Amino acid sequence: MSSKAKKQESIIAKITPSKPKAKAKEMTGAEMVINALVEQGVDTIFGYPGGAVLPIYDEIFKSKKIKHVLVRQEGGALHAAEGYARSTGKVGCALVTSGPGATNAVTGLADAMLDSIPLVCLTGQVPSFLIGTDAFQEADTVGITRPCTKHNYLVKDVNELASVVHEAFHIARSGRPGPVVIDIPKDIQFANGDYVNAKEAKMHTHYRPETEPDMEAIEEAVALMASAKRPVFYTGGGVINSGPEASELLREFVKLTGFPVTSTLMGLGAYPAREKEWLGMLGMHGTFEANWAMHDCDVMINIGARFDDRVTGRTDKFSPNSEKIHVDIDASSINKNIQIDIPIVADAASALRAMIDVWKKKGYKADADAMTKWWAQINTWRSKNCLAYKKDKTIIKPQYALERLRHFMEKDKRDTYVTTEVGQHQMWAAQFLPFNEPNRWMTSGGLGTMGYGLPAAVGVQMAHPDAFVVDVAGEASILMNIQEMSTAVQYRLPVKIFILNNQWMGMVRQWQELLHGERYSESYTESLPDFVKLAEAYGGIGLRAQTVDELDGVIEEMMNTDRVTIVDVCVDQKENCFPMIPSGKAHNEMILSPDAAAFDKTLV
Repeated sequence: MSSKAKKQESIIAKITPSKPKAKAKEMTGAEMVINALVEQGVDTIFGYPGGAVLPIYDEIFKSKKIKHVLVRQEGGALHAAEGYARSTGKVGCALVTSGPGATNAVTGLADAMLDSIPLVCLTGQVPSFLIGTDAFQEADTVGITRPCTKHNYLVKDVNELASVVHEAFHIARSGRPGPVVIDIPKDIQFANGDYVNAKEAKMHTHYRPETEPDMEAIEEAVALMASAKRPVFYTGGGVINSGPEASELLREFVKLTGFPVTSTLMGLGAYPAREKEWLGMLGMHGTFEANWAMHDCDVMINIGARFDDRVTGRTDKFSPNSEKIHVDIDASSINKNIQIDIPIVADAASALRAMIDVWKKKGYKADADAMTKWWAQINTWRSKNCLAYKKDKTIIKPQYALERLRHFMEKDKRDTYVTTEVGQHQMWAAQFLPFNEPNRWMTSGGLGTMGYGLPAAVGVQMAHPDAFVVDVAGEASILMNIQEMSTAVQYRLPVKIFILNNQWMGMVRQWQELLHGERYSESYTESLPDFVKLAEAYGGIGLRAQTVDELDGVIEEMMNTDRVTIVDVCVDQKENCFPMIPSGKAHNEMILSPDAAAFDKTLV
């Protein structure tokens, strides 16, 4: 620009009336927190009060826009926020006090980190001038949570507080989702400062994850898929995290190609289990056909999964003859565990949309003869009936209990959501409860957190008050967070807890039987509560089924109760969960149930 033009611009600027800058609104730090949460769309927060967060709780008392759910232990707050987030696609929110409040939240944070669940956890902290003095209920929350969060903050200036909250939500929901902690000293909550809205917030982070794929990589990947003889889609939780559109695009692409599709534990529901292309879950307790398809495929299309060890088994023998395409929004997941041939860093929906466009524009068609042979082989594996189990006329088999639960859920007209604890029952639920829609299955995958299911169900039911929400549990795992029964009663949440009670830590016992010479070290629980009386003691409903003849009536009664209900299903104590890939083994080294048909390894 010339000097003359600059001078003219300066004159125009002086004579042109400018908009007066909006005056910043002054408020306390505690008020800022609530205002920022409302602006970020938070309608429900799960928490437990304590001295270091009382100013924020005082603002919650005054607010009519946020509902607070009082849990009975801070770990429950994080799991409830996870259930809320996973079932809605929104960021879950928790509020806990300093010291033990924050340390009790750590398991939930680590769980959300491994399973890519978007959370913002607000923790109280002792006043700034007491930090480092070992004050009452002081803990180094930032230091403790750094390894198990996507990001964390210690707020030292009240004028930064609103921006930090807005930034935390951006980080939690962007890219690969995850938990973010904001540690707020008590004096910052009392102090006055200027509130800024989300548009005016100072974003200190330059975190802008790549969401759109490189088109050259997309075209290379699609060309490889079109030439495949034995392809398979391997999908994960990233498809669900991407939003409903990603699941719809996956369904469209599978139908376009005719390729088989399988999923990790966290990806169940992204592709409908009722469809013929669905092979079932893969991995340690996945189906025979899914695992063998992964082992024998020549092109693997990984969409939103991270090659977890429970899926890959022995990595040097994992799908040894395939070319691998990996779509993941987290660049650090590419080539982390398995060497990839075509890496694509992108959001799952964006990548799938681009792949479909290229497939259609290029007029690609799957190799019909090759696909006929491939499906014939897959159907041979399917015919082995790997989930077969020996039924009994009197003793309730855990698989049968879930089949009957499924029967009654399918008859019910309500939307259905399933949470689980961790153990054999979790794997049986994944095998025997088919999911046809995303965001209906909430379980602890990466961390394997016993006690997850009940508080997660509380979070789901808060988000979906008219839905049928059931926690499939084991008698050992449910006791980890049984206190959240009280939360369900207080908020009149009709959560159902379906306990497969075999009186053992079932998965521990199974490993001890198969891998440790039947030395059952501390895996039998000799002193269990009466779950019917326990439910009643909390103010809920307790039911029990001890025989096959009692089961249907008990499930039907559970379906119709309007209060939190525990169903104690007394199941076979010796039943094991099959199929199973022993730790360190390959997909073609699965252990099948003695009741499954023998497998002929001869290829078709």
